[in-house]
Amino acid sequence: MRPTNRQVGSEKEQQHWDVEAASAHLEEIQVFKQGLHQRHIQMIALAGTIGTGLFLSSGQAIALAGPLGAFLAYSIVGLTVASVVMAVGEMGSLVPLNGGVIRYAEIFCDPALAFANGWNQIYSYLVSIPAELVAAAVIVEFWITVNSAIWITIFGLLMIITALLFVRVYGELEFFFSMLKIMLIITINIMALVITCGGGPDQKAIGFSYWIKPGPMAQYLDLPGPLGRLLGFWKAFDNALYAYSGIENITVAAAETKNPRKAIPMAARRIFFRILIFYVLTIFMVGLVVPSSDPSLMTSTNTASQSPFVIAARNAGIKTFPSVINAIVLTSAWSSGNSNMLGGSRILFGMAVHGHAPAIFKRTSRFGIPYLAVLLYGVFMALGYMTLSSSASEVFNWLQNIVSISTLVNFICICIVYLRFIYGCQKQGIDRHKELPWAAPFQPFTTWVSFIIFVLLFFTGGFSTFIKGSWNTKSFVSSYINLPLIVAVYVGHKLVMKTKVLSLNEIPIRPFIESARKNPDPPVKTKRGLARLNILWA
Repeated sequence: MRPTNRQVGSEKEQQHWDVEAASAHLEEIQVFKQGLHQRHIQMIALAGTIGTGLFLSSGQAIALAGPLGAFLAYSIVGLTVASVVMAVGEMGSLVPLNGGVIRYAEIFCDPALAFANGWNQIYSYLVSIPAELVAAAVIVEFWITVNSAIWITIFGLLMIITALLFVRVYGELEFFFSMLKIMLIITINIMALVITCGGGPDQKAIGFSYWIKPGPMAQYLDLPGPLGRLLGFWKAFDNALYAYSGIENITVAAAETKNPRKAIPMAARRIFFRILIFYVLTIFMVGLVVPSSDPSLMTSTNTASQSPFVIAARNAGIKTFPSVINAIVLTSAWSSGNSNMLGGSRILFGMAVHGHAPAIFKRTSRFGIPYLAVLLYGVFMALGYMTLSSSASEVFNWLQNIVSISTLVNFICICIVYLRFIYGCQKQGIDRHKELPWAAPFQPFTTWVSFIIFVLLFFTGGFSTFIKGSWNTKSFVSSYINLPLIVAVYVGHKLVMKTKVLSLNEIPIRPFIESARKNPDPPVKTKRGLARLNILWA
């Protein structure tokens, strides 16, 4: 693909890249099987990332920040993440290649940025996949207690087999899991409303009583006054970021999606309402039914017993609900692992295409699956066995903390690449709203706001270690080691490969516009009858 061992400013080289860019999509269409349909993309975008972060960890946000603080944190992060998803959707609809933002960084910004963030994402997936295996194994212990290694092995093999099959199998599994999660969210929100209004077995109406006592904002580390409430609110952003992580990956398998220039924008356009209904409304209902002072909220069991909805049901006298939530959370952990296998392998494939990873990871099976990339992640599943010993488990948890920071780094990189893309369009006289397959609204303003917030959260993420008497070396390292690492990788790649940041005039946008015009997606069929009532994936 595009050469990265020399400067890319000459006219001859720019023409070469233009021709290559125009044909890149058609080349990948021949390699991959387009097994993901519009309903798969819609449901993956709708509920693919909903998992333990919402079902289990949302209670910690209530305990740290109180019901109002958690509601505000989830709302603010939701708005910034919605802007990121729309940015990814705009670039992905124009350049429907596998690998997501890693490919866009290579094409629209700087090969060194693609290299650095690409390995940042690969590392993240290498650790997060075994983390999901461990979560699934612990969740099963809610019903039966055996050696966790057994469940780690079983679920790991299932994930590998699923990832090696035709991508349509993954799509159908995620469609089913997403339906389960949507039904659970609807059910728990209705349950929370019933409990709030006094419809539970104890017939006690709660209303907004927990907003009055213990109060709308919690005190962080028992710090007095407004400072304690502000820091509690700021700490809740960590939980919100964890809950939203992965939501930007709607284009990571774009080359395997049917009609991507219509399916991807449709998924991106609806992201705001999905965040509002499934995240913001849910955290609001949590704050109504569970007091922020409940000690169970900060108890990390990784089973349904730590879910704020289970705590609310138990307090109201509802006895059968924990097993239902635990079963859905188990499927969520497996679903998240499957999503990570898909995203991680496609990013590694995209890296290999551009020469940023060994070329063997470009190999695909007859099903169109980059099987060697999948197998690499399968090997690193063995990290999950580290949790079987106390010392190794501590190291594994430390690695997980670093992974959470990589999510912020990825969001920041997306903002940088998209802003370069927008200003490249302006410099080249391209009208985004008329010439692109789809243009995100309110740009570049919302992306600039999101970028500033993400940078601020990154540099203040480890603030708790600077509070007097709270210094923790491990927490400090896990909060800030990502920055020097990614800078070192970025600078090292630039020095070795002699790459440069593309000027706004050099960004190859026109070739992809011409490719989209020559290869249009078929028209969308008009919905008829009851199908018009389907707001989930139609």
